[in-house]
Amino acid sequence: MGLVLRLLYVFPIESINYQFLLHGHSHVAMLGWVYLMIYSLIVHFFIPKTAQQKPVYNRLFWLTEIAVIGMTFRFPVEGYALFSIVFSTLHIFCSYYFCRLVWKDAKTNSLPEKQLLRTALFFMLLSTLGVWCLGPAVGLLGKASAFYQIAIQFFLHFQFNGWFLFAILALFLKHLNADIDKKIFQRFYNFLVSATVLTLALPVSWYLPYPIFHWINSLGVLLQLISFILFIQIIRPYFETFFSALKAVEKLVYGFALTSLFLKIVIQLVVLIPELAQISHQIRNFVIGYIHLTMLGIISGFLLGFVLQNTFLNGQKKRVKLGILLFLIGFTGTELLLFLQGSCFFFNKGQLPGYTENLFTASIFLPLGLSTLISGILLNFKAIQPQKL
Repeated sequence: MGLVLRLLYVFPIESINYQFLLHGHSHVAMLGWVYLMIYSLIVHFFIPKTAQQKPVYNRLFWLTEIAVIGMTFRFPVEGYALFSIVFSTLHIFCSYYFCRLVWKDAKTNSLPEKQLLRTALFFMLLSTLGVWCLGPAVGLLGKASAFYQIAIQFFLHFQFNGWFLFAILALFLKHLNADIDKKIFQRFYNFLVSATVLTLALPVSWYLPYPIFHWINSLGVLLQLISFILFIQIIRPYFETFFSALKAVEKLVYGFALTSLFLKIVIQLVVLIPELAQISHQIRNFVIGYIHLTMLGIISGFLLGFVLQNTFLNGQKKRVKLGILLFLIGFTGTELLLFLQGSCFFFNKGQLPGYTENLFTASIFLPLGLSTLISGILLNFKAIQPQKL
């Protein structure tokens, strides 16, 4: 879907509604790929084997999958309409039930893991308040209203920076398997939760341009910086042992994820300058580049790292290695082009020669890499079937 969106800038196709396809792309990326991966990893690592064997986890997974498939086919053809709303609502109720199950069944090795996991679930529930506000917002004020736009940003903010990020951190600490200093962790946790709430002020300031929101966001960004300095302090004694045990492809993927996390923090520090905060929102290339940095760089990077480290993906297979390499090439190429073009607009240099064509070409590597990865999984699956029989 993302590749077709890029294609439409090169070869417009009248029969495809760009906005509808964009809705499909964003919903499937977040609620399909990321949500279902985190679902699977949380169940595998935090739910005891006896509880995992309950039919409810398997049935809930496939019911959620049906909701995702429904959104995949309905959003591109109708946008926000009856069937797409039904499927997205079904997904929300599935996620509510998932929260209840995990809250009840999860067993963690340490208090930090438990706090991060439960906070991730809380932020997921909190984010859906934005979705429930969309109907009243449209009915009372319309889609062009600040209320409607803020409701969308509320959902996205607490999904990306709350539910996804805290779940990733809980899983990472699980893999680090460290005896963490609880006092330092508590400071890190308090700063990060506070920063997550306060930095909502930035997207709010795009629609309610009052100076107070800039200062609230500035405080949030500084607290976030302190929290990740503390996070480095927490993991430093164990990171060399953790990293040295990884295979080359695992080091590469985790390296991309950590580099993307560092760049995200740097970008948020840069937009503390009020003029840059407003312009960064107005230049679409920066917005898309930042979203993809978070989704493909940080979140997908860590998720791929987890599945490679635990051999859910066999990183020693040539096709799997090739798929990951192609994906990372596509990610790097598209990010460079997006931020370079955004910088050209910022400095009034106009559009880069062949920008849309080059962006489309670089984007081909993303689905190509994932297709190669999937074919490697399927070939490996077929190879082990006769042994099982």
